This record gives sequence, structure tokens and C-alpha cells, in this order.
Amino acid sequence: MKTLSNSEIKALLEREIAKTKEAIAAYKEGTEPIEPDYAIGRVSRMDAINNQSIVHAALRTAEDKLRKLEHMQDHFTDPDFGQCMRCGGKTPVGRLILKPESPYCVRCAG
Repeated sequence: MKTLSNSEIKALLEREIAKTKEAIAAYKEGTEPIEPDYAIGRVSRMDAINNQSIVHAALRTAEDKLRKLEHMQDHFTDPDFGQCMRCGGKTPVGRLILKPESPYCVRCAG
């Protein structure tokens, strides 16, 4: 497995942060209030409200991921960066970027 340099890790983090910020902006558009006269009838409005709650959940998840990615960006040069909290082994950078909420390597997370 190839070890990434700090500049490569930084570039990966910046790309993932930019992607996450774009997703947050799109989700925020989907959380606009639903007008009472939305669509054709009551069922359509209920469906829109249900979809809105799903978008709200996705927005919260994306905002949480962004916070964790930004925390990683501030600490990726720390000596213990990428260390599994359970076994102490090295967690691949790709996993850290895709699942920053997981403090475990793939083996320990399973």
C-alpha cells in the first residue's frame, strides 16, 4: 500500500471538503419551507414534507462530516493521525477521508 505525502493528504481532504460543502448547499435548497398550496393535493404535499425530512437528515449528516473533515485537516500532521483507536494500527487515508466519523481501521470496525 502506497504511503501518501502530507501534500497528497491535504489535497484529498480539500477535495472532499469542497464536495461536502457542495452537497450541503444542495441539501439546504431542499429544506426550504413547503408552501400550503404546494402541488395538486394533500398527498403530494405530504410526500414533499416527507422528502424534506429525508433531506434534513442528509444535511445534518453532511454538516457533521464537514466538521470532522475540517478537524482532520487541522490535525493530519499529528503523529497519531490515522491510528486505529482499538488496535493502534494504521488506518488507510482513503478510509479516514470517506468515513471520518470512524476512529477504527476496517478490521476493527467490522
